[in-house]
Amino acid sequence: MLEEVKVPPLSLEAYGEVAGEEAVSEIRRLAEPLRGARILHVNATKFGGGVAEILPTLTGLMRDVGLEAEWRLMPGNDQFFNVTKLVHNGLQGMDVSLDQAKRHTYDEASRRFADAFEGDYDYVVIHDPQPAALRSLRPNATGKWVWRCHIDLTAANPDVWGFVRPMVEAYDAAIFTLPDYVMPDLRVGVLAFIPPSIDPLSPKNMPLESALLDDVLFRLGVDPHRPLLLQVSRFDPWKDPKGVIQVYRAVKREIPDVQLSLVGSMASDDPEGWRIYRDILRYAGQDPDLTIMTNLDGVGALEVNAFQRASDVVLQKSLREGFGLTVSEALWKGVPVVGGKVGGIPMQIGDDVAGRLVTTNEQATRACLELLRNDGLRTSLGEAGKERVRRNFLSTRNLRDYLLLFNALRTGDASLVPQGTIV
Repeated sequence: MLEEVKVPPLSLEAYGEVAGEEAVSEIRRLAEPLRGARILHVNATKFGGGVAEILPTLTGLMRDVGLEAEWRLMPGNDQFFNVTKLVHNGLQGMDVSLDQAKRHTYDEASRRFADAFEGDYDYVVIHDPQPAALRSLRPNATGKWVWRCHIDLTAANPDVWGFVRPMVEAYDAAIFTLPDYVMPDLRVGVLAFIPPSIDPLSPKNMPLESALLDDVLFRLGVDPHRPLLLQVSRFDPWKDPKGVIQVYRAVKREIPDVQLSLVGSMASDDPEGWRIYRDILRYAGQDPDLTIMTNLDGVGALEVNAFQRASDVVLQKSLREGFGLTVSEALWKGVPVVGGKVGGIPMQIGDDVAGRLVTTNEQATRACLELLRNDGLRTSLGEAGKERVRRNFLSTRNLRDYLLLFNALRTGDASLVPQGTIV
């Protein structure tokens, strides 16, 4: 069997205060005809990255509303994950080479994973490219199979997409974050659009006392009484960490007290992360006001929460971004975001509703200076951002959308398929 990830029990009722009782009632209603259905989520890692952030809450809440939900991992080694990282980068537009040897590595590993797959399910959700081949390798498996793409495909490498597309077309449905991500030659039965979500009650997003914020920052070498710019992300070239450092240095010429923290996590399915991390350390040089830390430095969910709440501006200056959960995390904490005008970031920030959208370092520098110099503007953007997340990007909305899709697949009613509408 594929490795099962243990998920703590959750109660949907606990989310009523933040999401609203109407949202809880709607979820209960949608779950009733699905009661007892067996649900399986499969991805490649249980920590590091947005998918691993989403699945514990989604699986736990599915169980609470009467579904028999599981979350399992496909095991892999560095050789396999080096190939899938190439696939990931290629799907996001990088010019990579996926030669026959690399394709063979992917195919052979996928066959081993398919042989390890056991059990009958009503709905199987396969997340991202790593396990994408499972459906085509198990064509007689029971249930409806859904491929969930968390990647921005707007500039996908044609060769890499050509490798992945036949696998995706074996599914009954596919979920994307945005319609722009759907490649025009994709042929799949049902297309759904579901933005990712954050768990407002998790240790990463729950309220914290101000004294605890100060303690965490002091312990990790940051002065909580001076301006703080922050980026939280994997160590990945698409997150443009060097560009963030360049923006910080430009801001510091005008506001000498400003600090920058880069907080990242190392994912088991991303061997490239260590190389990027070491490269960033060299690029940052010796600057006491620039801290770079990872989950291996004792920076867990609570510490990330503290840094986000204590920051004045969060930077998410990505070059490609499927969604960017850290944007919603910051907005939920009332902190404005200066984000790249790419992928799923604009749908979170809106048109200057919760921060600033930028395309260059110069624009990002001006936006940071504007926000650091205007307390009232930061407050108003932060308040608007928190409300935008409450309406659109909480776990309850994500759960509702999955239930809608499962009901659409169960009944054939296309009107139930979620379309990712932002309110």
